[in-house]
Amino acid sequence: MSQASSLALDPLSDVLDVLGAAVTRRTRIEAAGDWALSFPGVDRLKFVALLRGQSWMLIPDQPPQLMQAGDVCLIGRTDYAIASDPTLTPTDGRSLYDEPEKDVARIHGDDTIAIGGTVTFAGANADFLLDMLPGFIFVPQSLSASGVITTLLSIMSGEIERSMPGCGIVSSRLADILVVEAIRTHAAHVRPGDMGWLGALLDTRLSRALIALHGDVAHPWTVAELAGIAGMSRAAFSAEFARRVGQPPLSYLRAWRMTKARIALKQDTATVADIANAVGYESQSAFSQAFRRAFGLSPKEVAD
Repeated sequence: MSQASSLALDPLSDVLDVLGAAVTRRTRIEAAGDWALSFPGVDRLKFVALLRGQSWMLIPDQPPQLMQAGDVCLIGRTDYAIASDPTLTPTDGRSLYDEPEKDVARIHGDDTIAIGGTVTFAGANADFLLDMLPGFIFVPQSLSASGVITTLLSIMSGEIERSMPGCGIVSSRLADILVVEAIRTHAAHVRPGDMGWLGALLDTRLSRALIALHGDVAHPWTVAELAGIAGMSRAAFSAEFARRVGQPPLSYLRAWRMTKARIALKQDTATVADIANAVGYESQSAFSQAFRRAFGLSPKEVAD
């Protein structure tokens, strides 16, 4: 999901790019009759898209969600189950995919066909995004006014059926695009006053501050300066940012700086001093202290 540098000011593109988000495994289920499969929550983002028929998504503490052909959902850390009937007791679905090359599960027929994908992140960097996304995002076909998701699913279905040379890389790229399109389609229909990072990205005032912050993470930002960019008073901006994003502006900035620094350290292409400077720390010792507070390890320990 790496984005071109011209998109670097877009916070969503910036986060997906820096975190190294990519669909690393794609699976498919073909089923008929009665069936129900459960899967545990892990540190990943999962997408499920229905190509044919219908099924139910079961998420703890949420009502069952009916999915029909063309619908897509994104699942965070939460446990989930997919079933032909929400009243059925699920069996462990992992056993159907427990071998590296076993990516297709077939149960009694193909009245229902669904595809799935696991979005992983470079190193241990899932937290920044997963902490800010809902555990379950449902994107019905009706929300995709432009028809982009419908088109993507149609092409992906065709790739599966044709099984032509190169279909693996084509399907992988399409899956990356599908995840981004699902996130922004959901974001586009978040109500302006809704909580959460995606809602903040669509808020006219808060988005200006987020774009500026992501555009120059090394800048010595102050709440007053960000509030000015947002066109709000310092107190109003700070309170609204914390309410919507879940943490104060400078805490968000510090978390993003540390996340970028950890990724850079693991890449081992720059010195600790250079990385510290790139994320806004003039003092290597101050950077090291902040890094240890964030992750419990020194920058050198992560780099090694």
